[in-house]
Amino acid sequence: MASSSGPENELEEELKDAGNKLLMPPSSIDELLTLLDKLEDLLSKVEQAPSRSMQDALQAATEALIAIELLRHSDMDVKVSVVSCITELTRISAPDPPYSDEQMKEIFQLTIMALENLSHLSGRCYLKAVQILEYTAQVRSCLVMQDLGCDALIVEMFKLFLKTLRPDHPQAVFWDMEAIMTLVIEESDMMTVELLNALLSSVKKDNQNIESLSWKLGVKVLENCATILRSYLPKVVKMFSLELDDYAEVIAKICQNENPEELMCGQWEALIAMAPCERGHGYLDNMVNVHHRQRNQGEEKERNIERVVLKFPSKQD
Repeated sequence: MASSSGPENELEEELKDAGNKLLMPPSSIDELLTLLDKLEDLLSKVEQAPSRSMQDALQAATEALIAIELLRHSDMDVKVSVVSCITELTRISAPDPPYSDEQMKEIFQLTIMALENLSHLSGRCYLKAVQILEYTAQVRSCLVMQDLGCDALIVEMFKLFLKTLRPDHPQAVFWDMEAIMTLVIEESDMMTVELLNALLSSVKKDNQNIESLSWKLGVKVLENCATILRSYLPKVVKMFSLELDDYAEVIAKICQNENPEELMCGQWEALIAMAPCERGHGYLDNMVNVHHRQRNQGEEKERNIERVVLKFPSKQD
């Protein structure tokens, strides 16, 4: 790799300085938040696959952020800011996580806690939570959660998204939640009953106003993953003797072996023609292409399935 020079060398020196200061964090909350904000800003300027000298410059900050006194700080603003910085580190180190498996499990717990601030709709923690959500979707760190067996935490995340989504949220929040939930289902080797129940509850007519964004999010994720869920949902419906009429139409389509993804792709294409989006038409075009690829991949996966595994919680859970 090329040696660092000029602006990159200056960035490395600033990262070292901020990281070293954070190794002995100030007792003042305001000073600590200022330092964390500065570090986060510096980290946002670091590209993925950094040079060896940049990796060395990140070492102090990486060590400081995982320290107990920061991870388990009593102040919520501090904890959310720490998670936001670690999210930047995760982006930089992707696809490899920046910490050990056990450390990442604790970080993911804090991440879900930080995302609870999405319900506030304003304030420092809310703005940080929106950014954490965006990077979680971009970096696909939810896949690491799956690899680490954080099933209960994933279900908690699904429920949190479906509970907190509001009309006042930016459109990007809906997109990011949808992307994360869809990815989790697509990459799952098995589906937990709790996760399926969370999706079913979100589109139950008695529990949700049909105009609510949570309802729409649940329907959209179900449509995105219809081919995969066709192997699971009918078994859950039968197992718990559920009435299809009590749920959104997409549930009946999935359980009756129809292909709602055809309708879903058509809806995306219509959306491109009819409605502008904060992220631009190019983003929507990509989403349509992704959904078409997902449908083809899902059909291939379905042909290869010999048996379906429904995962129930263990007594320890």
